[in-house]
Amino acid sequence: MMRERKCYFCTQNEQIDYKDVAKLRRYMSEKGKILPRRITGACAKHQRKVTKAIRKARIVALLPFVGIARR
Repeated sequence: MMRERKCYFCTQNEQIDYKDVAKLRRYMSEKGKILPRRITGACAKHQRKVTKAIRKARIVALLPFVGIARR
């Protein structure tokens, strides 16, 4: 029996801000890719807003387009 995941932004009544880099990094992989809904647990509405915020943060150079390369 699976437990239903609730969207963090719906339950905490939080706003998504492109300047809040720490919060946005939770929705990105180590390589800098945006994680899908099935992994993040966000609802469709907030996943779209997170994606837009990450893209905007990348444009203004708050977040990298690619992750740090590790050897």
